[in-house]
Amino acid sequence: MNAPSRRKFRREGEDRRRQDLIEATLDSVAEYGLQGATLRTIALRAGVTAGLIRHYFPGKEELLQAAYAALVGRMTEQAKAALAMEDASPRRRLAAFVTANLSTPIIDARVFSLWATFIGRANADPTLAHAHREGYLGFRNEVEAVVAEVLAAEQRKPDASQLRHHAIAINALIDGLWIEGCLAGEMFAPGELAAIGIRAVEAELGLAPERGEQ
Repeated sequence: MNAPSRRKFRREGEDRRRQDLIEATLDSVAEYGLQGATLRTIALRAGVTAGLIRHYFPGKEELLQAAYAALVGRMTEQAKAALAMEDASPRRRLAAFVTANLSTPIIDARVFSLWATFIGRANADPTLAHAHREGYLGFRNEVEAVVAEVLAAEQRKPDASQLRHHAIAINALIDGLWIEGCLAGEMFAPGELAAIGIRAVEAELGLAPERGEQ
């Protein structure tokens, strides 16, 4: 077996060094799986000693948990960036949010493989399960907030239970299309999944097609 390629472990601050180790962990998990991603392989990938890893993380479990939290956080932040569009209507911001979730770099076979690998362990690891729950709820809260803005612009005032219902449904729609795109992206035309997602989300919210739409 070929030795893993080494990352250049930067001589920078503590946070940067921790991040380098997390990136090396994600690389190792992607290549070797959770069992094969030992502290030794992670250390080799990062170009450090296993002893140095323990300066930043008590052990492999804590390093894996940090890596999963970083993966989920990165996916969420990339999608949330679409909500920061200036001078855009709430409906356009929602469409951009859906599009961001159904486009690269979030739709990516490696990202899906890593996510699925960690999720497969969540039932046996309460800390990973907690990280997954927090990531899910954080994402759903973002969806609820933008949906509330969209419906307010439509002169509609949904209550908390209705917003929750919409957010759960929209999250499920996005998740399903995301999985399809990650596993079989070559089957879809550029932008096709995003267009399907936007129409499905607008139908869930009962929005009439905008002028010019079919």
